[in-house]
Amino acid sequence: MTRKVFLAGWFLGNMSSASVKECLQLQLLEMEMLLSMFPNQGEVKLEDVNALTTIKRYLEGTREALPPKIEFVITLQIEEPKVKIDLQVTMPHSYPYVALQLFGRSSELDRQQQLLLNRGLTSYIGTFDPGELCVCAAIQWLQDNSAPYFLNRKLVYEPSTQAKPVKNVFLRMWIYSHHIYQQDLRKKILDAGKRLDVTGFCMTGKPGIICVEGFKEPCEEFWHTIRYPNWKHISCKHAESIETEGNGEDLRLFHSFEELLLEAHGDYGLRNDYHMNLGQFLEFLKKHKIKLKPICNGRGNQKSQE
Repeated sequence: MTRKVFLAGWFLGNMSSASVKECLQLQLLEMEMLLSMFPNQGEVKLEDVNALTTIKRYLEGTREALPPKIEFVITLQIEEPKVKIDLQVTMPHSYPYVALQLFGRSSELDRQQQLLLNRGLTSYIGTFDPGELCVCAAIQWLQDNSAPYFLNRKLVYEPSTQAKPVKNVFLRMWIYSHHIYQQDLRKKILDAGKRLDVTGFCMTGKPGIICVEGFKEPCEEFWHTIRYPNWKHISCKHAESIETEGNGEDLRLFHSFEELLLEAHGDYGLRNDYHMNLGQFLEFLKKHKIKLKPICNGRGNQKSQE
């Protein structure tokens, strides 16, 4: 398997392209290679099971609209120690000429170790030139370099007089949706907040507003999780980032991730189309010493393109 991954990465990485269609053709080729290397059910999980077929139709000219991005998760088995890593991958339409989005996670790693693992992976992928396909190389890197993050966790926390403090990025995202009603969607949001150990709130109703805060990687994974596969009318209105050498607890405005239920404004009877009482929402924000300006006036730097 290791040699196959290396050869596939070398072969695909030495191909080049320029147009979006040619980039998509290379992405399909890389996906075919990955599916041949990971043929067992569940090893490669596509966010949209029809994504590859849709791209093929676009390349054949039977579909005019730009197809959705390829997004998938590959489950890697690390031999020593015996652990699994889920590598989450998003291919922008112009990949490999723009950066690939990667995130590795494992239940065997704590948050700090997972952060360090992804920093190492991102740093390695950053050495590739534009035009080089690198999913296979990322897999190879994880297979060759992830073991120390599992085996030597205690060493990372031992103080060193020569080691410089590690700076983390603390992120707070203000996310806006036209409405948040559905029970399954609300459950997905709360489950993601608890699983990723972020703090903030989700205000249900109309409009729907979410605030999520924590270190950069779990916040971005939260944003990715709730957006896909089919939430189209949602945008990140404002994001605040702060570098810190601590654990970020002093920067948090919230102590947990909770659902915020407010009274409906006006009497709409049985209609499931009601505006939330924004006066109560303002009081909630004042209680936590938050100004409403970021989410009311923010132009948004991470709007959904779906």
